[in-house]
Amino acid sequence: MTTTTDLVSYEDALASYDPVMGLEVHVELGTKTKMFCGCSTALGQDANTQTCPTCLGLPGALPVVNATGVESAIKIGLALNCEIAEWCRFARKNYFYPDMPKNFQTSQYDEPIAFNGYLDVQLEDGETFRVEIERAHMEEDTGKSTHVGGATGRIHGASHSLLDYNRAGIPLIEIVTKPIEGAGERAPEVAKAYVRELRELIRALGVSEARMEMGQMRCDVNLSLRPNGTDKFGTRSETKNVNSLRSVERAARFEIQRHAAVLSSGGTIIQETRHFHEDTGSTTSGRVKEEAEDYRYFPEPDLVPVAPSREWVEEIRAALPEMPLARRTRLLAEWGITALDMQAILNAGALDPIVATIDAGADAASARKWWMGELARSANESGTSLDELAITPAQVARVTELVSKGDLNDKLARQVIEGVLAGEGTPDEVVDKRGLKVVSDEGALGAAVDEAIAGNPGIADKIRSGKVAAAGALVGAVMKATRGQADAARVKELILEKLGVSEG
Repeated sequence: MTTTTDLVSYEDALASYDPVMGLEVHVELGTKTKMFCGCSTALGQDANTQTCPTCLGLPGALPVVNATGVESAIKIGLALNCEIAEWCRFARKNYFYPDMPKNFQTSQYDEPIAFNGYLDVQLEDGETFRVEIERAHMEEDTGKSTHVGGATGRIHGASHSLLDYNRAGIPLIEIVTKPIEGAGERAPEVAKAYVRELRELIRALGVSEARMEMGQMRCDVNLSLRPNGTDKFGTRSETKNVNSLRSVERAARFEIQRHAAVLSSGGTIIQETRHFHEDTGSTTSGRVKEEAEDYRYFPEPDLVPVAPSREWVEEIRAALPEMPLARRTRLLAEWGITALDMQAILNAGALDPIVATIDAGADAASARKWWMGELARSANESGTSLDELAITPAQVARVTELVSKGDLNDKLARQVIEGVLAGEGTPDEVVDKRGLKVVSDEGALGAAVDEAIAGNPGIADKIRSGKVAAAGALVGAVMKATRGQADAARVKELILEKLGVSEG
């Protein structure tokens, strides 16, 4: 249960104070084995079945660096426009907690593999904001503690705790920004946009799925306020392990309001970690924050330094894919859409499915139409993401092909998509099983038109008198008679021909 926290309005907070942020993002790398041993990183295995003397920190066990982990770190550093160290070391970060079996974490301290970079992020109105990167360094994850018997799932109030060390030693990259200044009232939006852009970049590199809901990417939001017009940073709070884009924005906004309330009442901000609560959008106190010296860092004696050759670094640079912002800028121009259109596509998680559908043969407009329309509606109704729907981009491309050939109209195409999503087979199989092809036989269409004219003599007379718009009623009658499978445009042409009326 969370306690009530005094807040000031967001507008009042920004009227007096300038927010400064620092974002620390941990990314779990998608390597097959752990960072310093050969244990599997596969998810969903029984507790403590993916461990060995090395990741359990048993005496005499020696670590070996995962080369793929180092390569992934270099890819991330290059994509973030960082300098890549010619020589760097691992260090021991000493602290005791039950989910860290060695009582220290193997990390990097003052010698990160990548440093001094930046990432340009795009806000919802199309404005670009540059976030400076302090460092990206390699380290290992801890194990997982499950606290049992309490009401909150946290250690306070629990009767006992269970420990699973399968995750201990999983490769991580921690990406740390320099202080983010100048965002003003848009600071929470900048935080959200940065984490979203970073997630897209990580996915584009193929080094992690970066699924925040699964803990593969998590963000610590550091925030402080300083009086407007001053330069000295205020005391910061650190909201830990925020695991969704929306929550990153909400956590930053809440902390701005909380800090402002404390400072405005003459209080003092405590440097501490805080927990974010999804249900209320609020944060509560965790523990007083340690300083770096409290961890007693010292070089890891069991690992040799990492010294990537310049040739290897340049080979990795040459093989980097197109970065997300550059890709979106290119697609925006190619598709002829606005920045707001692109933002809507991103918010829906539709960009990759649309691109894949175009690659499978669909035109851009049709691919956008179906993913942002019928398929987005289906995903919303089922509470899933677009990439979890039971339809492939190739299948969507086939539906658009059937529409362009005249075999389907939009109404029938929606039924085909519905059938594919329901597991009835491919688009062609659904068309055959449900009998959904457009009626294009002139004889059958002509007969349906004759019936509609004969059954609606008053409307036919209106059309003959020049009221061509009235033809819509007869078109509707024909579409009903053919179960929506007639070509509406051709039906209208036949009606006017039979009544001796020209479109003009």
